[in-house]
Amino acid sequence: MKPVPILVTGGAGYVGSHACKALSENGYFPITVDNLVYGHEWAVKWGPLVRGDISDRAMLDHVFSTWKPQAVLHFAAFAYVGESVVSPDKYYRNNVAGTIALLDAVRANGCSSLVFSSTCATYGVPHSIPIKEDHEQKPINPYGQSKLMIEQILRDYEKAYGFRHAILRYFNAAGADPEGEIGEDHDPETHLIPLTIQAALGEREHIEIYGTDYPTPDGTALRDYIHVSDLANVHVRALQHLLQGKQSLSLNVGTGSGHSVRDVIKAVESASKRAVPTKESARREGDPPALVAEPGEAFRVLGWQAQHSDLRSIVESAVRWHRKQAAGPEPELVEVVQ
Repeated sequence: MKPVPILVTGGAGYVGSHACKALSENGYFPITVDNLVYGHEWAVKWGPLVRGDISDRAMLDHVFSTWKPQAVLHFAAFAYVGESVVSPDKYYRNNVAGTIALLDAVRANGCSSLVFSSTCATYGVPHSIPIKEDHEQKPINPYGQSKLMIEQILRDYEKAYGFRHAILRYFNAAGADPEGEIGEDHDPETHLIPLTIQAALGEREHIEIYGTDYPTPDGTALRDYIHVSDLANVHVRALQHLLQGKQSLSLNVGTGSGHSVRDVIKAVESASKRAVPTKESARREGDPPALVAEPGEAFRVLGWQAQHSDLRSIVESAVRWHRKQAAGPEPELVEVVQ
């Protein structure tokens, strides 16, 4: 049977590239559209890469006429919280206006299903833990606000045009492909696990611990880490849900377990067999003490639950990836379609 074509915006990025691998393994043919501002050509291994921006209507029309994708996985977005505070125009223009342009092109080409990469940042500072899907959404930065605006746009498009969607609000994506084909490579890097690994491997002087006086067991902030391969799998399940004609949904994607900053440091030291130099600093404004998902709805609706997201597995896969990168592997060539 011929693989089903699926358009993946941002498929050269961290989560998007892992989703492309999962699509390929489940009988789909991913067509990546990515402007490569933050994505990487070497991460596109399971289908063609069309280099372009989601606001480029002519390019998107060409993609649909050439490959006829049956649905869209939408990852393309800027995602640096601090940058969004100082440059909100960049985030609203790219994330929100770009998504509207994408949706108009998708609808015009007869496609009516989209899986959206949202975030727990739409909840802001939670008033209860674990966080359920009906928790108040009150973002505290333009990045989270831009994602929440897109969620509302999708709901409005469904009412007006019958455009069905799956909104996946995930927590802290982490880890790397267990087979080592792809992994996390951000510039600049802002995520705790890769930063801690870099400190362990001597690639940075230390890891900063922001806040040691939180109301948590060891005083440092708690986060719900989800292995990127588990995250990729839930996108495939949400896609299958939509392609089967089922109703739109909004789901949290997490494990239901929180790990502290010190937990992560200990896990990295164990996996790398290296000490991690640390520096303690004051809390960062807006950092909640804990962000932990209530993941039960994803299991009820999609039959999904995390398989690789214990902290040890996450960290060990990430350490293997970073050591492989430090050894300087040769990048693979990818077909780039102009």
